[in-house]
Amino acid sequence: MFLDPDKPIEKHRINLPHWQQGEAWVFVTWRLADSLPDKVVRKLVIDRTHWLANHPPPWNEETKREYGRLFTMRFEALLDDAHGVCELKRPELREHVADALRHFNGERYDLNCYVLMPNHVHVLFRPLGEHRMEAILQSWKRHTARRINQALGRTGTLWQREYWDRLVRSQKHFDGTRNYILRNPEKLPPETFRRWQWGEGI
Repeated sequence: MFLDPDKPIEKHRINLPHWQQGEAWVFVTWRLADSLPDKVVRKLVIDRTHWLANHPPPWNEETKREYGRLFTMRFEALLDDAHGVCELKRPELREHVADALRHFNGERYDLNCYVLMPNHVHVLFRPLGEHRMEAILQSWKRHTARRINQALGRTGTLWQREYWDRLVRSQKHFDGTRNYILRNPEKLPPETFRRWQWGEGI
């Protein structure tokens, strides 16, 4: 199920706007708290907020490409520079994230694929029934923060509060997003990430 521009979109925001439309597929990214310098994130948030205010949906193909170039690709490139301590390089800590993702798979949401990078997470999934995207994300982040902090013998903030999301608008967009997620760690040593796709045992 993909975004239908003729149907209502449920919107909420923390600093960034977040959209959900029923059980439509969504691509989400969230990151460790130290993964990007605060001033870089603030500028990106301000730029994106201003751009979205001046480009209300529906978007034509040129506008979609502009958004991707200005924000999605820019943000992903910054994350892939692997700033911060990168706790998720450690396989035993990544396993806590994988456990959380698969816990309610098929019940609250359907997973298609994910990749656990050294300092961030990409997931392609769709909420099921009345389950809200923000509640699903909060559950993943809350559970994994507790487990990883326990494993490290510490307390405090693990994840950045915000997350980035994008509703999937077509089969072509779905295929491109899925390919991006699965290819994201290609340049990394295999012991520093975990990748999964639908059809594999989890």
